[in-house]
Amino acid sequence: MEEIDRRILALLADDGRMSFTDLAKETGLSVSAVHQRVRRLQKRGIVQGFTARLDHARIGLPLTAFVSIKPIDPAAPDDAPERLAHLTAIEACHSVAGDESYILKVRVGSPNELEDLLQRIRAAANVATRTTVVLSTPWEGRPPRPDGAAADSEP
Repeated sequence: MEEIDRRILALLADDGRMSFTDLAKETGLSVSAVHQRVRRLQKRGIVQGFTARLDHARIGLPLTAFVSIKPIDPAAPDDAPERLAHLTAIEACHSVAGDESYILKVRVGSPNELEDLLQRIRAAANVATRTTVVLSTPWEGRPPRPDGAAADSEP
């Protein structure tokens, strides 16, 4: 991938509403060249959409937790994501290596709602759960480095 495309991706990841004019200023390209590159990135499936970052506390979902799940019966089909898709409090489902099969990121309004959600997760997917409650989030949704360097390398 070209460095200029990485720069465009980093800018869009930071601000998905950035105009083509502002992208052009930041990258040194013409507006039409930026537009073509963004469309090409969309067609390639690299840019899959644009979303808004929400203040979850202000919309009544101040409690974030990570719920690790593993099947009670290891011989059961690996269909937990399908069985849990209807639970809208689950923001993300990640298949993981290790003791657990999946880690779920959930957002709810209170500890009581978390307890209720955990019961619904266990019942819907026939899984055991291990929960970690988030106390604070110093940062999240970090955009990729525009130079494509590894996250732990120096600029």
